[in-house]
Amino acid sequence: MTHPENPETAPDPATPATSSGEGSPQTARSSDTPRTTGSGFGRVLVLVYGIFAVAATARASVQLLRDWHEAPVAYVLSALAAVVYIVATVALARGSRTSRTVAWSAVSVELVGVLAVGAWSLLDPAAFPEPTVWSDFGIGYGFVPLVLPVVGLTWLWRTRPPQTSITEPKDPA
Repeated sequence: MTHPENPETAPDPATPATSSGEGSPQTARSSDTPRTTGSGFGRVLVLVYGIFAVAATARASVQLLRDWHEAPVAYVLSALAAVVYIVATVALARGSRTSRTVAWSAVSVELVGVLAVGAWSLLDPAAFPEPTVWSDFGIGYGFVPLVLPVVGLTWLWRTRPPQTSITEPKDPA
């Protein structure tokens, strides 16, 4: 253990740490610190979204280029799913205020899409001679497409920034 040569420059353990010279104490509790969408569990979520983005993009690209005439509705829906996964991946990874709004929108569209296409594919199987990522609620992918937007929306809710106007008093200066 090294000891500081000048005790005046050593931090006082009884004094709370301050952030960048502002003079406001930082809290040591992680529950008070807002989490970003791409940190902690969010990294796993971004990874899963990224995998689905790559898989759906590759699948839709091959289907649209090679077999367009066989099932155009299913293939266009696969391409839409790919775009949604790409947008959600990038927005969740960035985690800025605007990105959070985009992520909320993308993941909500994903949930509506998987529910609508899932129901449609069960009610009218003739409309889907070839499956999409969202067909039968994502059965071809172990129902991950059905669970993923629920997890994504839950994560966005749990990592939402605190409402500063209510929780922090205003500075009178």
